[in-house]
This record gives sequence, structure tokens and C-alpha cells, in this order.
Amino acid sequence: MAHLHPTGWQEMSATGAAAREIETLSYLNATLAESPYHIYHGVHWTNVEKGYSAFDQVDFVIVAPNGRLLLIEQISGFLNETPDGLVKNYAAKPRKVAQHIMRSIRVMTERFGGELSIDYLLYCPDYTVRDPHLAGLDPRHIIDANRKHQLAQLVRDTLPVDDPRPDAQFDKVTRFLGNMLSLRPDPSAMIGNAARMVARLSGGLATWAHRLEFEPFRLRVIGTAGSGKTQLALAEFTAAIEAGLCPLYVCYNRPLADHIERLAPKGGKVTSFHMLSDAFARDRGDTPNYAAPDVWEQIEAQMSVSPLPESWQYDVVIVDEGQDFSVAWRDILLRMLKENGRAIWLEDPNQNLYGKESVPLPGWVTLHSDTNYRSPRQIVDILASIGATQTPVEAGSPFKGADIEELVYPHGDTEAMLAQTRRAVTLCLGAGFTREDIAIASFRGREKSAILHLDQLSDVHTLKSFTGEYDLFGNPQYRDGGLLAESVYRFKGQSAPAIIFTEIDFEEMNQLVLRKLFVGMTRARLKLVLVLSDRAEQQLLDRI
Repeated sequence: MAHLHPTGWQEMSATGAAAREIETLSYLNATLAESPYHIYHGVHWTNVEKGYSAFDQVDFVIVAPNGRLLLIEQISGFLNETPDGLVKNYAAKPRKVAQHIMRSIRVMTERFGGELSIDYLLYCPDYTVRDPHLAGLDPRHIIDANRKHQLAQLVRDTLPVDDPRPDAQFDKVTRFLGNMLSLRPDPSAMIGNAARMVARLSGGLATWAHRLEFEPFRLRVIGTAGSGKTQLALAEFTAAIEAGLCPLYVCYNRPLADHIERLAPKGGKVTSFHMLSDAFARDRGDTPNYAAPDVWEQIEAQMSVSPLPESWQYDVVIVDEGQDFSVAWRDILLRMLKENGRAIWLEDPNQNLYGKESVPLPGWVTLHSDTNYRSPRQIVDILASIGATQTPVEAGSPFKGADIEELVYPHGDTEAMLAQTRRAVTLCLGAGFTREDIAIASFRGREKSAILHLDQLSDVHTLKSFTGEYDLFGNPQYRDGGLLAESVYRFKGQSAPAIIFTEIDFEEMNQLVLRKLFVGMTRARLKLVLVLSDRAEQQLLDRI
């Protein structure tokens, strides 16, 4: 059975030359599936848009069981046949094909530092070489458009698998290739592709919801993490603005409201419920006394009965994180909906971190969306295996495996936890993620967290985290750091390419713990590092 290195190529999208190389990789995977080759490719871990090669200008390296190598350089498009051999123009600069292939073989042999058996092929699927004897290469090693169907057979002929297999040579060669080629996906290529693919897949929820027609329009969407609820909310908000209407978007989390406000078009109102309550009180001339223990009850009572001026009436009301809302909040918000207005309620029971009862919405149409397109399927499977999904969740991500790592620290040892968190940052940076791609999510709330009260994690890693204070305009104050750090409560509704989920510690795996694990782990789009105590790790292992 052929082994391809690295995996994940089937999940990538590409254009130009890279797309042609992926076609070839698919062909080799299908035609050599029963052969014991190891195929190293350079299609997607460098630069998908440019189709950069695995090694210099060599696109594929095939290793036979006996350790022999076959280098395949693929050149798509047109070539020039000159007195100096075949030439390909790259960025208006001529490149002699034979010269580059021979240089690749020479350099690879020198770096290997020992005896290395290498052969080569030139594969040009779009061009027919008119005079192979003047190409500067052995004609037997050229596969042009007329012979491209023979590529797999020529690989078998060049690398027969019935040769004796000296394991030491094979192992040495594969270790050498793994080290030299740095075989890991490059996040700079994968992040953009992941975002586009997930947006395309999860966009179906917004499409179907927009096609529904009923009066009055009262839609409840019960959707799992990564199912497209945010896209639906933004689509509804944008459609209202474009129609000249005034929409209201309300969620539980202030960070999520700030995040949505940056994405939404101007017009309407994006807010958390507590921000909305504060604005309502001040609009009536009241300055809330937040030192009073019942301040929110007083504000909610006023919002429930006070006359609503026209400026507090909306054509569309969108509720996000509905699992965290109360019946009283429901009634307050529906008071603000104009007659014949549209109301959409978005919720996920698996993310109910506050243990609230589901808000009844009698007479509403309910739409279930149980597919998570954002989280790699490995994460979805793990959460299902530990019982962290109250409602079924289907894995719909284009990515099968997540880059998941576990770092364990002794229970109660804060310094060890911080050290492992620092190590997690190093792992993410070493994997190619930038600081902007990484988010640290704490299993603990801000008050009980050790990491969320720090200005820096190390001398080189400063933290951007909420201080717990607000400015005169009600904006949250953040520490000025390079790495975003939030509690799992405040980061709910958002995501990042690489998530470091830290301070994971619990005595008993109860429903709240499972929900926090669900929320924290589903924030990751590509890489997840779990920093957990030894007792938490043991309980997870017992469940998996």
C-alpha cells in the first residue's frame, strides 16, 4: 500500500500549477495504491497558490522498499525546445530543465552523506516533446503529453518492488527525507484554505434559512459549534441593512458582540444583553449603580414595563447564544420587535456553560443544524467519545485530523502549568503559526485563572487579556500584549487557527466540565494543544 507524506492533500484547494500537481498526486495515489512506495510531495505544505516544490524543482520523491529514490519534476504548460535543451520560463526568466534536475540530484546526494541510489523523471503532461534526443535528458526519462498514461507503469519499472529490502537503508532514507523536507503543513497556506472551505460549507445554513417563508417569521436555530450560526446571523443583519431596515443583534458575551460588530455592516445595533441594558438605563436618564447587588434586576424590571420610543424598536431581532438567555430576557427583546418583524433565535445546548433551562419559544419554527464544519473531525470524534455532546454532532469539516497535542502538569502546580503553556506556545510557533493565529483559552473563569492575571507568559510572550475594567465609554480594557488570552467563557463564539486550551483541571467530569471541554476544543480550526493536569488527563483517558 502506498504511503503519502504528508497527509491532508485531499482536503486542500489550489489554483494554477498547484492544482495540476494535486491532480498528479491523486493519479499516483490511485494507480500506485497497491504498491509499497512512500511518496513525498511538496504541493500543499509550502505555498498552495504558487505550487512550490518539495525539493528545489522536484515535485515528487518516491521511495521504494529497498531505499532507492525516484525524483519526478512536473512542468505544466508550455516548454521551449532550444539548442541547450528544454527550457521553461518562470517569471519571464528561462530555466534549463535538465540543469535543475541534475543539480537537485547532486545536492540531495551530498546532503545525504552516503551512498544514495537516485533516478529521475521529467513529467510534462501538457506538452509533447518534438525532439526528445535534443531535450538534454535521456528520452526514456521523459513522460510528455503523449505518454502521460504511462507514468505509473514507468514508476514501477524504475523502482521494482521485488528487489531485496535492506531495512537500514530504507529507514535511513525516509528519516533523511522527513528531516530535510520538513514535512508538515504550512499554516500560511492552510489557514486561508481552511477559512474559505469552512465558510463555503457552513454557508448552507444561511442559504436555507433565507429561503424559509412563514408568518410571523419566528425561527429558532439549534445549531452546533461550527454549523454556520454566525454566518446566518450576519446574513440576516446585512439583508436588513440593505433593505433599509433596522436590525438588532444581541448575544450574551461581550467579546462576541465586539467581534460581530467588526464583521457586520454599519447600521442597526450589535450588542450584548448587558450592554443593551446599560444603554437603555442611560437613555432614560438613569445611571446604574453597579455596586448595588440587585442592579441588573432593577434594570430588567424597567426594560420590561417602560414605554419604548421608536428608537428602541427594531425590524429584525437576532438572538445569539440563546442557551444563555432567560425567559425575562426573551420577553424584553421581543418587546423591541416591530409588528410583522423578523425574529431569529440561535442556540447550542452543548455550549450551555451556565446551566440555564432552555427558553420556551411556543409557535416558533425550529431548524436543527447538527454538522460542525469548523472543527477537524478528530476533535468532533473525541468529544463524542467522552460524552461531551448532549445532542448529536456530525463531523463535516474538510479536515480529517487535527494537530492535537497534550501537555500534562501535576495537579495544583501553577508554575508547571505555566511552563507547559509556554511550551505549547513554542510548539505552535514551531509548527509555523504566527502569534496572530494563536489564542490561549483558559478552562477557568477570569477570577480563578492564574494565567489571565499575567501581563506576560515569558520574557518574549506578552499577553493580551481582559483586565476586568472598562473605560468611560464602556469599552473593555485589555493588556497590551501579543498573544490573546481569554477564559473559555469569554471566548465562546469565536475561534482561531491554533488554540492552546490551558488550566484544564477538574476533580470530577460532570456536565459543566464536559460543556467547557466542548466549547474550548471546538474553538480550534487547525491545531489544538491541551494543557491539563494529570488527574484531568486520567479521567479523559478513562472515557476515550
